[in-house]
Amino acid sequence: MKNAFLFGIFAAMLFSCSNSVKEETVSKAGVNNQRLAKNYYADCKKLFNEARRMDSVLFTQTEIDTNSANEAILAFTDYAYYCQGDSLSPMFLIKTAQVARAINNLPQAKRVLDECIATYPNFKNLPAAIFLLAQLYDEDNYMNNETEARRLYQKIIDEYPHSDWAMSAKGAIEYLGKSDEEITKIILGKR
Repeated sequence: MKNAFLFGIFAAMLFSCSNSVKEETVSKAGVNNQRLAKNYYADCKKLFNEARRMDSVLFTQTEIDTNSANEAILAFTDYAYYCQGDSLSPMFLIKTAQVARAINNLPQAKRVLDECIATYPNFKNLPAAIFLLAQLYDEDNYMNNETEARRLYQKIIDEYPHSDWAMSAKGAIEYLGKSDEEITKIILGKR
């Protein structure tokens, strides 16, 4: 249920972005490299279609199938890395992290989130990537680093104060270091 909800959020984010390759990426290729530019567009279109197909496959699953998840991770990362100039590349890195986390491949999730944050500092949904990374640091059975999680949540609050993610980061800070039972008591006590 939680995974389906997360996929829904990021699917909505995906469709809100444009899906065209930025013209300046190919225009830099010059007249002598027009064939290369055409192949770039064709390959990116093919990679995008495969990534979109795998996204649809995952979206229909109530429980994520590991084989489908690994196929999706491959399709998403192929698109993100080979078509870096496209505005959807960082979104596919976030999707990769989301799927990797769903199948408990937390090191891969961390790696692609770090890549997304470093490579796309102007990405409009960067707070989402930072938030997901903070959650990995907050993960008891993986990184268990509350200090780094708190730093990342605070970064969202400080640098993106008007984003929806800032409100989520404030809530996450409130529950850092607390067990599920403690969080449940706090939430029920607020009602």
